[in-house]
Amino acid sequence: MRFLIGLILLAFPFAELFLLINLADRYGWWLLFYLVVIGYLGLQLIRGEKLLLTAKMMQSIAAGGNPVKTMLGSARNMVAGILFIIPGVITDIIGVILLLVPVSKQNPNPTTKPYEQASQQPYQQKPEPRAANDDVIEGEFVEIKDDK
Repeated sequence: MRFLIGLILLAFPFAELFLLINLADRYGWWLLFYLVVIGYLGLQLIRGEKLLLTAKMMQSIAAGGNPVKTMLGSARNMVAGILFIIPGVITDIIGVILLLVPVSKQNPNPTTKPYEQASQQPYQQKPEPRAANDDVIEGEFVEIKDDK
């Protein structure tokens, strides 16, 4: 198993280089433009994630969530940014796959499991909407005089 992983890691740069040479031969300067744009987007992804990390952590803690999940989500985005900066099409595909994998929703109460959490909340009907001025009764009246 180690040999297989080592062989894959050794063959990866050669496959990336082979693909880059074939694409450069086919598309020319457009490949260079693509690599520069994707590298810039990867750099912006890392910068943005670095700036928003503390805000995401504080929001997660305030909501009662697990801050480790937030850190792992930010780390995943930073790894994707690094993969975008590395020139190559295969690394870009891996970075896009990393970004497309959904982050699991945070459980606000970490002591309960998600299926237990739904059963703990009783079914509540929403009250019917009431008028804003429900103390006022509008209407018309006619005075009737008795002639007795």
